[in-house]
Amino acid sequence: MSVSLPPCPHLPKPREKMDWRDFNSHGDSRDIDFYLTALEYGHYLWQQGYAARAILCLDRAMGADVRATDIAVQTWPMPYAAMAWFLTHTPADVFIGNPRVHFQHYADRLKAPRRDERRWRAWACWALARRLLPHLPADPRHAVTEPTENEIATGLDHHGLPGETTVWRSVLQGCEPFSGAI
Repeated sequence: MSVSLPPCPHLPKPREKMDWRDFNSHGDSRDIDFYLTALEYGHYLWQQGYAARAILCLDRAMGADVRATDIAVQTWPMPYAAMAWFLTHTPADVFIGNPRVHFQHYADRLKAPRRDERRWRAWACWALARRLLPHLPADPRHAVTEPTENEIATGLDHHGLPGETTVWRSVLQGCEPFSGAI
């Protein structure tokens, strides 16, 4: 891919060269080191012009088994701001798919481990996509009850990290419909 996208201010600076082996180096572990790798690799893919794959890395980061006391989480909180940034800074000629449908399906199909935590984070990202990209349709063939923003906040309060709901609401509050061509 010849597209180069600007760095995201909400993610750690990626290493100069990364690939799938960076994830494999963690084995089955989904700890704080995995979280940081997911953020960094997502940023790397973003800068290489792979917006859709970068979003998937943020999904993986949000599925990591982390604690609010982890210094890395305090420095790089759940990447809601980065997700919103990706959604609003993806050029029209870069593939991103339909993030609304992606998060709708993702939230509805998650399994263990940490299913509820990951599910509410996916719904939180779905709400960002709906708010930022209101022109994107839901999947009419996927029968799912879409939660309200208040239900998402309650889910994050019960299953997310302490303060995570505040982080998400802060990002959501700053969301205005994107006028780009996604």
